[in-house]
Amino acid sequence: MTRRRFYAPPDQFAADEKSVTLSPEETRHARDVLRLQAGEEAFVFDGAGREFRCAVENINRNSTTLAVIGRVEPARPESPLELTLAIALLKGEKFDLVIQKTTELGVKRIVALDTERADVRGRDDHSSARRLARWRRIALEAAKQTGRAYVPEIAGPVPCSALLSASVEVKDVSSNAVRLMFSERGGTSLPEATLSFGAQPAGITALVGPEGGWSDDEIEAARAGGWGIVTLGGRILRAETAAIVVVALLQHRFGDLV
Repeated sequence: MTRRRFYAPPDQFAADEKSVTLSPEETRHARDVLRLQAGEEAFVFDGAGREFRCAVENINRNSTTLAVIGRVEPARPESPLELTLAIALLKGEKFDLVIQKTTELGVKRIVALDTERADVRGRDDHSSARRLARWRRIALEAAKQTGRAYVPEIAGPVPCSALLSASVEVKDVSSNAVRLMFSERGGTSLPEATLSFGAQPAGITALVGPEGGWSDDEIEAARAGGWGIVTLGGRILRAETAAIVVVALLQHRFGDLV
């Protein structure tokens, strides 16, 4: 039987983790779609990788309270690869598609970048906050659909120049990860670029550029910052296609995509 799964971040669990309260959105799904009743079984994941078997205690208009029976293995396992996708800002639906599909493929975090040739720029704080909230909703829905108990972190926009510099620490991007810039020119093949990685790198940060490609200055900054430059075959891919292909290839080589 398919698990009836709901999301609740860690702060919606009681301090002793004996109970959990669902949000109004999750409550509507439990009450109006699944028509759950008191006493019925449900599973709750916290977005940080944990999942719990629970029993419904009560459902009202705006919240649902469940008793936590015990922790269980998530419906689907996480990839062993700590993969960060850093991608140039793309127009609305294109960036939404990248978030959805790379979440399905098991990416751990997504960082939006301000690049020299991006067709979208960072906007005022209010617009950025709304956009970030939409991206996080898309990641949550994609995580639910695939059975993940982990919801990828979404961050940015971050200046690309800061990420490329070897001397600058960027929040949400691990300094210990292997760093690969995917470019339509000037790189080596993925097998050649990853030859020295060994069986399992600690993590990978994959950098994908905008529709207009990387500038010469950005590619040179990446080289100077210790990034490996990778070119995927002879065809130029759209940015959203490249991002999905890159994540799939890395999950196949170092993760659990077989």
